[in-house]
Amino acid sequence: MRKKSRRLKEADKSGKQEDCCALCRCSDDDPALFGEKVKLEEHKFSVHYFCLLTSSGVYQRGEENEGVFGFLVDDIKQEIRRAARMTCYGCKKKGACVGCNVSSCRKVVHFPCGRKLMFITQYNEIFPSYCQDHSPTQSLCVDSDFSLPQSCSICLDSIEPVLSYSVLKCPSCHGSWFHRDCVQHQAHSAGLFFFRCTLCNNKENFQQEMVRMGIYIPERDASWELEANAYSELLEVYNHCDSVICLCNEGRTYSKKGWFEVIRCCLCGSRGTHRKCSDLKLNTTDWACIDCINATDGKASLVASPQSGQKRSLLSKRHLTPLTSPLGCKRPCTRVRPDSPEELLRSLLSHPSPVSAQVEVHRDQALSAGLDLVRRTNFDPTHSLSVRFKDEQHLTLPSTHRTGDATRKYFLDLLMQQIQNSVVFEGPSGSKNLALDSQALREDLYFDIGSLLALCLVHGGPPIGFFSHGLYQCLFNYPANCPLSLNHMTPETHFTQQVHRIAAAESLDELKEVMKASWEFLELAGCNRPVTSLDERETLVEDLVSFTMITRMQLPLQRLREGLHTLGVFDQVQLFPSVFFGVFCDARETMTADTLDRLFTMNFSEQQETRNLETPIVSFWRHFLLECEVGRSSISLHDVLHFVTGADELPAVGLCPPPSISFLHHVRLEEQMENAVEWWDDGLFPQCKPATNHLLLPVTSTYKAFKSSMEQAISHHMHLFPSGS
Repeated sequence: MRKKSRRLKEADKSGKQEDCCALCRCSDDDPALFGEKVKLEEHKFSVHYFCLLTSSGVYQRGEENEGVFGFLVDDIKQEIRRAARMTCYGCKKKGACVGCNVSSCRKVVHFPCGRKLMFITQYNEIFPSYCQDHSPTQSLCVDSDFSLPQSCSICLDSIEPVLSYSVLKCPSCHGSWFHRDCVQHQAHSAGLFFFRCTLCNNKENFQQEMVRMGIYIPERDASWELEANAYSELLEVYNHCDSVICLCNEGRTYSKKGWFEVIRCCLCGSRGTHRKCSDLKLNTTDWACIDCINATDGKASLVASPQSGQKRSLLSKRHLTPLTSPLGCKRPCTRVRPDSPEELLRSLLSHPSPVSAQVEVHRDQALSAGLDLVRRTNFDPTHSLSVRFKDEQHLTLPSTHRTGDATRKYFLDLLMQQIQNSVVFEGPSGSKNLALDSQALREDLYFDIGSLLALCLVHGGPPIGFFSHGLYQCLFNYPANCPLSLNHMTPETHFTQQVHRIAAAESLDELKEVMKASWEFLELAGCNRPVTSLDERETLVEDLVSFTMITRMQLPLQRLREGLHTLGVFDQVQLFPSVFFGVFCDARETMTADTLDRLFTMNFSEQQETRNLETPIVSFWRHFLLECEVGRSSISLHDVLHFVTGADELPAVGLCPPPSISFLHHVRLEEQMENAVEWWDDGLFPQCKPATNHLLLPVTSTYKAFKSSMEQAISHHMHLFPSGS
């Protein structure tokens, strides 16, 4: 019995030794961290793939199907014997095979010990390894405008925003930080063809940097692509009658054309009914379940099939976004911190196409014309806009402004106003949230509005300015990691009033009473749960706000984001959310005299005598702007801007060409000097050239004459052609 027991113990010990890697003596079997573990039954030992790759004395001398991935068995045994004489710098045991690639460094470790001691192995060419003292590091780009992340962009767990061995970042966007183990598991899962930054989607630079920092990227397809029948469930359709009372004698899963054909919900597709069971007509193909009707405030009954008529499905715009299209361009890596959003927006269309897209506007229907533009099959956002109004007697645009550029500005101003008042937004003016509209979803209007907003910003339209802080946070997560509150909800809506009543409950009994009255809303939001304390009220309110503004609005938010990808606008905003905050929210900042004056470049005459007459006019101009600002003039600074440029406010991309000022003399200087001609201030008025943003200031003898001339000309202009704001 003793001999038999001893033999069993020796066999068990031998089996455990065979399960352990012959090089690192560890039995771990995590392919992402140690590589595939291969057990050679004939030779009675196992070995990790990464241990072979990082070993200093063994090389792949065979074909891929020989030995262990090209490592011959005899070479592996020789490396095991060599490593048996080496002492690990970490655990002080024999068998170390991974050495630092720096010739003067004598540190040798087991591969697992190297991970603990922060060794980095670069999986390319000769697979060099480096100890902590000689390993490559990453540096923080101090010029980039982003707040340090608080969570890993892969696992979303908290992260210490300090670059180290265990914390890495993306070299392109600088905003995606992650744990080393997380990005290694992602690389193992995604493979060479799908491994990229989770935030900016950069692939080439990201992979190069990760290999430099010791991440192994297998040269294969993604793991989800290799799994057999991985997407078979997507081919299955829901085929079950969910009516309270099913009238079909064959059962709820029976479906045959006619009264007992199962039709699915046209919104979610996860509920079904027989026509007879829901008292529908025989030709009914569009039906919405009760959950979707409640989620859309009762508007789901208006939803028609995406395939009916000439309507487009939500995915019908895939032809607009080929790899080379500006709609889906790669985010640029901006190294210099931008001073303003204008330079970022100008960089998105630094080389506009010489081809122009013709836009015909019937009367003042700018939104209809814009939607027609972005829905064209040949739509290219880089083309310049050539706008023509069909019914010009209804166009409040001066004849002097009816040039191509001025008409385009007027169209973009009008378009932005009509977008703000469209059905996809709700709430007070200047603080709009997204509205859930089933017809807008069916027509994919959210995507179109996003494309038009991006088009307006880049092509010289006004700032958006009407997004609420909550909508901006839902789209771009700025400020980061700040939960939405009740104040972010659209005021005076049915959902908001219900949440207000719950938040205003002052006792547990009152809270239960309010919840009982709002049970349908709570059930829809997944919050119809028992409460035992008034302290649970705050958590309940947070859940309801999150459901109303995020969960319920996921599809509209997603399509609006995808539309904003036009010309790369969304990528730039996501990279610099603090810079663009004023463009999307609270854009109507108070214009000052100094702000307006700094827009213009002074063009003085070359002759000294003429220059001497023009110099005082600059002081007159600045003093006049100051009086406009403080209300000592009959006109405002916005009137001055409208007079010169035709724009009611400064475009988001800035004025192009840059505004300039030159001077208007009544008589030639030679006549004035030689013939002693007296100054004639009367009848000398400023002139504007909106196409070039150029202003001619009258040269007068006194400030009183200058002010009178400016006020008369601009007042007359504003009286005849009032601004659209």
